[in-house]
Amino acid sequence: MTGGVAAVVAMVVFLGSCGGADEVTVEEAAQQRSDSRNALLDQTVSRPGPPDFEIGQVGGEYISAINNDPKTFNDLTARDADTRTIVDSLTTYLASYDAYTREFEPELATFEVEVNEEADTLRVIYTLRDDLFWTTPDSDPESWVPVTADDIVFWYDEIEGDPDLQLPGYPGQFVDMPDGSQARVTVEKIDNRTVAFNFPRIVANPILQSNMTVWPQYIYEPAKRDGGVEGVLNVHSVDTDVTTIPSVGPYHIVEYTPGVRVVMQRNPNYWKTDDAGTGLPYVERIIYRIVPDDNTEYLLFREGTKDAHSVRPEQLEELLGVENPDYTVYNGGESLGSGFFVFNQNPENLDPVKFSWFTQTEFRQAMSSLLNRPRIAQQVYRGLAAPAEYFAATANMYFDPDIKLEYTYDPERALELLASIGMTRGDDGLMYDADGNQVEFDINMGAENQTGIDVATVFADELSEVGITANVRPIDFQNLVERLTSTYDWEVATVALGANYWPSGGSNVWQSSGNFHIWHPLQAEPATEWEARVDDLYNQVRFTIDEERGRELYGEMQRILLTELPLFYIVHPYSFLAIRDKWQNVFYDTLGGLDTDYLYLAP
Repeated sequence: MTGGVAAVVAMVVFLGSCGGADEVTVEEAAQQRSDSRNALLDQTVSRPGPPDFEIGQVGGEYISAINNDPKTFNDLTARDADTRTIVDSLTTYLASYDAYTREFEPELATFEVEVNEEADTLRVIYTLRDDLFWTTPDSDPESWVPVTADDIVFWYDEIEGDPDLQLPGYPGQFVDMPDGSQARVTVEKIDNRTVAFNFPRIVANPILQSNMTVWPQYIYEPAKRDGGVEGVLNVHSVDTDVTTIPSVGPYHIVEYTPGVRVVMQRNPNYWKTDDAGTGLPYVERIIYRIVPDDNTEYLLFREGTKDAHSVRPEQLEELLGVENPDYTVYNGGESLGSGFFVFNQNPENLDPVKFSWFTQTEFRQAMSSLLNRPRIAQQVYRGLAAPAEYFAATANMYFDPDIKLEYTYDPERALELLASIGMTRGDDGLMYDADGNQVEFDINMGAENQTGIDVATVFADELSEVGITANVRPIDFQNLVERLTSTYDWEVATVALGANYWPSGGSNVWQSSGNFHIWHPLQAEPATEWEARVDDLYNQVRFTIDEERGRELYGEMQRILLTELPLFYIVHPYSFLAIRDKWQNVFYDTLGGLDTDYLYLAP
C-alpha cells in the first residue's frame, strides 16, 4: 500500500473505531470513501483510444487464462465467454465498427450501399478481399481454400437463415413492412468475391444488419447434408484434432490439453498488416491456461506467470501497493453495459403463482426499488462502480441523460407498490400475496461468477428486510443458458448481455418474437400491450433515417422499458487492466478495449 492510500484508509479506520472521536456524519463517511477511491484512481494510468499504434515486431509468447475448458470449437454452440475467446480468433466480420469515429470500416470485405428511394429499397454490396484463405497450422499453400461469396451465401441462408437452428441472428434477417407483414433480407451471389444483401425497404443502419462473420461452406455444408441440424451442431466438437480446424482469423489453434491449456499460434496468412506492411498480429503465440476461477488467475499474475489481468475492485489496492512492479494498471473508465436482474414471465415451466407475481408491473417496479445499487457499488465494487440508471449506453447515438430510471432504491415506495397488488407483511414479518402465498423465489447465476453471487446476495439481504425470501442459487453457466433459452425452468436470474450500443441493436432481445427476449422468448404475438408497442417502436427506429425522429422514437422505447422493467440494470463497474510493462502498444478503455493485434514485446 502506498503512503497516500494508507493515510486515507487509516484515517477512515481511526475515525470509525476510536470511542472518543467525534461521530462521523453520513456525508463525512461518504466523502471519506470518495477520497479513498480517488486516491486509488490517481495511481492508475489512463490511456484511452483512439490508439496511435507504433510499428512493432513479430514474436513473443503471451500468457493468458480462461476459467473453463472450451465446450466446443464450433461458432454455433460457443455460448460461454471462455469458448468464445478461442473461437473468435478463427474468423472476423465483413466490416468492423470504429467506436471512436462512429463509422464502419472494411474488414474481410469492402462495402457500398445503393439506395432506391423511389422503390423504398436498398442493397449492400460486399466485395471480399482477394487474399483470404481457410488455412490450418503449418499447412501447404496447395491445401488452402479460398474464402468466397459461396461461404457468405451458404452461412446466411442455410445456417443463420435456418429457423430450426434458432440462432440469435435469425430475427435480424427480417424487416417489418408498412402493411404489417414481414419480408426477408435476401442475399445473392454476384461473382466469386461479391455478394449483395437486398433489403425490401430502406433501413437506418444496413451495414449493422447485414454484417456477419464467415465460416467455411466446404465443412458445414456436407455436415448439414448428411446430419441435418445435429450434424451442423456437432462440427468441430472438443474431440476434434484442433490442428485440422481452419482459420481465416488472426490465430490457429495448435494445442488443446483438457484442464491444462489451449495454445493459439499466429496465422501467417492473416490479411491484416500494420502501416509498414508487416503482418499482424505481432504476438507469435498465446497460451490460455485453464484455471478454476479469477482468484487463481490473480495469483498467476501476482507470481508473474500471466501477462495481463482484469482487475477486480478488491484486488486494485493490493496491486497498486506493490513496490517497483513490472506492470501498469490501466483505468478504462466505467463499463458501457451492466449486468441485470430479470424475472421470468414465461408461463412454460414456471409456477403459476410466481408467474402471477412476475407479470405485474408494480411487482417488478418494487423489485427495482429494493435493489440497493449504491450499496452494491460500495460493498461489492469498493466504490469503483456507478449505479446503472439508463437503458441506452452513453455511446449510443440516441443517448439522452434526461431519460433515466425512476425506480431507484426506495424501500418505502417498494412497500407501497407491493401493497397496491395485495402483498403485505404478516405477523411473522414475512411477505405474503393476497392469497396467502409467501413471497419467495430463487435467483440463479453462473457458479463461476463470484461477483454476480455477491451482487445477488446483497439484493437478497435487502429483500429480506421487507420480508421477501430470495434464495441465491449459483448453477453451471451452461445449465443457466439452457434454462434461459430452452427449458425456461427458472425464476429469477442475473446475467449480462452487453451494452445497448445501437438504437437498432438487439433484435433477438427487444422484439417479442426474439429467441433471446429473455423474460418470455419466441412469442407468436406480443403477450402485453407494452411489448407490442416496443415491437412497433423498435421497428420504426430501424427504418427511420431522420435522426430527430429516430431519437424521439427511441426515447419512447427507453421510457417504456424503464417503466415496465422486464429487466433492470445494476451498476457500471470501473474497468481496470494490469499488463506487464514488457508489452508495448497498450491502449485501453471500455469503448475500444485492448487491441491485442498490435501488442509487441519491447526490444
